[in-house]
This record gives sequence, structure tokens and C-alpha cells, in this order.
Amino acid sequence: MTAPTEAPLTGLRVLDLATLFAGPLAATMLGDFGAEVIKVEHPRKPDPSRGHGPAKDGIGLWWKLLGRNKRNLTLDLASPGGRDVLLRLAVSTDVIIENFRPGTLERWGIGWEELHAVNPRLVLTRVTGFGQFGPYAHRPGFGTLAEAMSGFAAITGEPDGPPTLPPFGLADSIAALATAYAVMAALAGRDRTGEGQVVDMAIIEPILTVLGPQPLWYDQLGYVQERTGNRSRNNAPRNTYRTSDDQWVAVSTSAQSIAERVMHLVGRPELIDEPWFASGTTRAEHSDELDEAVGNWIARHTRDDAISAFEKAEAAIAPIHDIRDVMQDPQYRALDSITEIVDPDLGPLRMQNVLFRLSRTPGAIRWTGRPHGADTDEILTGLGLSATDIAALRAESAL
Repeated sequence: MTAPTEAPLTGLRVLDLATLFAGPLAATMLGDFGAEVIKVEHPRKPDPSRGHGPAKDGIGLWWKLLGRNKRNLTLDLASPGGRDVLLRLAVSTDVIIENFRPGTLERWGIGWEELHAVNPRLVLTRVTGFGQFGPYAHRPGFGTLAEAMSGFAAITGEPDGPPTLPPFGLADSIAALATAYAVMAALAGRDRTGEGQVVDMAIIEPILTVLGPQPLWYDQLGYVQERTGNRSRNNAPRNTYRTSDDQWVAVSTSAQSIAERVMHLVGRPELIDEPWFASGTTRAEHSDELDEAVGNWIARHTRDDAISAFEKAEAAIAPIHDIRDVMQDPQYRALDSITEIVDPDLGPLRMQNVLFRLSRTPGAIRWTGRPHGADTDEILTGLGLSATDIAALRAESAL
């Protein structure tokens, strides 16, 4: 293998003006692969993620993940001094990520027209709940609303239970992935045209895309997917099953060959000859019978024995992990999916590694989330501001 070179996004500068959570996470993903990310926070109102979730010794742990590979600058963008500094930064910046309500940057005098004027190659990435136009554009928007509006909550949960929201930022995380992709697409376009552009990312849209063909089904068939719990309308058996040692496993049979192997394994090969067994959709209509066959077999075996038998049969199964199991799982360990980083505040800590592995230009976690405003003076000095200039900005509360 060829010796690795520098990270693929080295030389790319990103200003992260966003908060909670899609925009900042997209910036983190870019920083993981070498982009210079400058996190811009209000001097008196730090990013709320610093205070979200559990803390240790008064230090928010979520920020250690979300703020990794970012330098930290405080700037009041609504102040004249803050506006001027941002425009100076924009001159040498490739990407700005923001999630203010539409019109906010324009009100401050740092909208697209002003930013494009100082740097025609800039990509301005606007991440909001509902997008930059339309009847909902000016509403406050969060991932929870996207999970509700997209149809996700309506199909999640038990058939006789209420619509169910995820207990984590699902829509925000999906939007972050889409935003990072959108930024790279816009930069690729810039490479051909020499011009930057505006990315309009509405958090309600990426989750709608990953939900699959539901709009198509409804448009062509009038079909509305209902809640099915852990079952699927597209294949069976597909469920979670309790083992003899009171553990849980998940089984999936999306491929016909896998479904047939499972039936042989659990001692019910005669079901394969049923006419309805020939497709995932018709198998799903017989979920009760198939779940009983698989569930009864799994209930007589320990989790480890069940997994071993499925693996030998080349059938698909996985343990239901909680985070304790994730931290110990040998596959995650082999991939280094949870990696150890030394943090100056907390010492060694473990967090998710970069999203994927590149053989020649890998990403890396260079540092964890830093204190509020930790790099302000260094960044401003790099812009050519003198100590007197910086002091004047502090005096007007711009920093």
C-alpha cells in the first residue's frame, strides 16, 4: 500500500456559524478529513450543545465530539465589528455553514450579496428546518419536527401504539450527512465554474429521502404504510427475538436465499415450498407463522449459540446492543469505530471515529472540542489585526 499523504480536505477553510446540530455536525465531518474549521460562537451565548446531555467536572461531553477538529472564535455577528471581522474572514474562506432563520444574515449586512462580493468562490451553506422559502420558512425548526413531518414517526412504533419519535437527533444527523455531501458537490461545481453558490438544506428533506419509496407508493397505489413495530411489510421473518439467556437478537431476511437458509436452520424447511414464501412481500403477509418458527427456535438457544448457528448457516443475525456492548464488540474494535483520544481537560476518552476509511488520504481526530473562544486572538492575529484592534473589538463587545 502506498504511504498515506495529507488529509483530502487539507487547505479547505470552513466557518461554522451554526448550532444544534445538523450544521455543526456537517462541519465536524469536514474537519475530520482535514478542513480547517473555525467555530464561530456568540461571545455571551455559547453553542447550546456545550450544555446538552451529561457533563463531567462541569464539562459538557457532547461538545467534545461535536467540537472536535475545530478552532474556536467568539464573534457577535450582529455588531458592526463582528460583521467586519466575518467579511474579512470570508475573503479566505471556502465554505460558510449557518443555520439562522432566513433573512437573519441579510439583516446583519452579511448575506449572500455581501459575502459573494468579497469572495466569489465562497459556498454559503444554509441549514434550516424548512428551507429558505415557502410558508414554513420563518418558523423555528428542529429535527424533531422533521421526524414528525416526514412520516418517520407515523410508521415507527407498535401497530396499536402511538407514533414514536427517536430518542436521539436522527433527522439532524441525516441532514448533517446530506449537508457535507452538498458542500462537496458545490465545491466540485466551483472547480469547474470558478464560482461559489448557495446551498439550501432543509432538515425536513433528507429524512424524507431515506424513508424510501413511500411517496411513489402513495402516488401510484394510494398505499399508506402503517406502523408494524419491528416487522417489515417488505420481508419476513424480520423481527427481534428473545434468547434463552434473556438476551435479544435481530434477524433480517431481505434476500430470498437468506430466508430459505433461516427456515432450514430452525427446522421448518417445509415452509419454503409454500407459494407465498417466494417473495418478501408475500412472506410478510405470513409474519405470525414465520415469527413463531424463528422465535421458538431462538428461545431455546443462548444468544451466542444462536449467533454462531446463524453464522454457520450464512444467515443474517445481530445481537441487540446497548452502548456497553458497542464498546466491547469485536467488529467495532477491529474497525476502531470507537477510538481513544487524549483530551486536555478530561484525559483519555473514547468517542466515535471518523466516518469511513480512506487508504491514501485518511481522516483523523486531531483534537477534541475546545473551550469557548479558545482561539480568538490567534485567528484574529492571523487576519492581520493588531492587539489594539482586538482590544477595541472586545471593548465594543464584538468578541
